Amino acid sequence: MIAAILPASPAVLTRYNVRSIGNGSSTLLFCNGYSCNQQVWHYLAPALAANHRLVFFDQIGTGKADSSAYDPQKYATLHGYAQDVIAICEALELQEVTIVGHSEGALVALLATIEAAHYFSQAVLLAVSPCHLNQPGYYGGFDEADLRELLTATRTNHWHWATALAFLLIGEGQDAALGHELATQFCQADRAIAQQAAYVTFLSDHRADLPRVSVPTHLIQCADDVAVPAEVNTYLLAQLPHATLTLLPITGHCPHLSAPQHVLAALQKVLA
Repeated sequence: MIAAILPASPAVLTRYNVRSIGNGSSTLLFCNGYSCNQQVWHYLAPALAANHRLVFFDQIGTGKADSSAYDPQKYATLHGYAQDVIAICEALELQEVTIVGHSEGALVALLATIEAAHYFSQAVLLAVSPCHLNQPGYYGGFDEADLRELLTATRTNHWHWATALAFLLIGEGQDAALGHELATQFCQADRAIAQQAAYVTFLSDHRADLPRVSVPTHLIQCADDVAVPAEVNTYLLAQLPHATLTLLPITGHCPHLSAPQHVLAALQKVLA
């Protein structure tokens, strides 16, 4: 349990299970990756809460968010999830927020800064890729046919698919307990919502949105990430107007789980 629900929460905060800890003057808003709930940040939260206010939430279909609020049309693109982030900022009357996003959540964070830049001072993007598909002149890491075949498995054996994906993303050589921890998050998510979210996450292309980002962005990427090849980092630095890169000397797609000390050091440098 990260914290108790905020007092006098309006409906929007209850809908997304918004929770807050820390009493610092600066605010960090965390945007979870695909099918993860806010508990995924638990290795980072204690150290950061000593000097910052941390705001966490669950995306629809995960954690304790209200799944009855799910609208397939709204969430057919990541823009629907970005609207939720903006609604949370509005409900909490946030200002000068540092938004921290992981993977799909990092793209959601970027879209939120484009649509409502006045809430945000900067974005920290962990293991982000604007497009996983190989395109002419762009290497995202995956051919579309291979990705669609992979996604088809979500409908035939979702639990097996989710577990296999979790261990793939954690990376080789990591503690098996971390793979099980991520797999548990995937398997606890609403199955139907997770299936649509998988297609939205892995087949979307947000390269054209990158030049529209107006806030400073700080990339934290792993040196060996099955989902984010090195070519993507080069592309991001060239396309984002105000971007820096911290390359962690580790393997995997979820360093906030597998190497939280590295992520914490990078975050603290940005926040300093």
